[in-house]
Amino acid sequence: MPKSKSSTVTSTSACPCGTNKPYGQCCQPFHLGTRLPATAVLLMRSRYCAFALGLGSYLVDTVPPEKARDFADRTVARQKACWVGLEIVNTKAGGLFENVGFVEFIASFVENGHRGTLHENSRFLRHNGKWLYVDGEMLP
Repeated sequence: MPKSKSSTVTSTSACPCGTNKPYGQCCQPFHLGTRLPATAVLLMRSRYCAFALGLGSYLVDTVPPEKARDFADRTVARQKACWVGLEIVNTKAGGLFENVGFVEFIASFVENGHRGTLHENSRFLRHNGKWLYVDGEMLP
């Protein structure tokens, strides 16, 4: 996997997930394993942030074990992009007392000098108290 980009973001820097909170009060505790995301949208934001920072192990740790190997291979390719913005378009379920959630998002990136977007409706499941990314439907 590529070298981590996290050295450019400190705990007082704005979190790359777009909440305008400091990284240390937003996604960093999830990445360090000191807290678990309480909702599907928090997991979505922390996963986007992990892509932006090159934290591949966090991305693999937040999918079901049976999907981890396949996901690790796909993650390497996506980490070559520079992730520059996240917009949460819609959420359905995925709250504190639910076990299934959907998050529609648009993630912006730059790769090889070209801007692009990834528009997806992601499905999340809570398993043993931990939210996991299961799959997503790519949208136009």
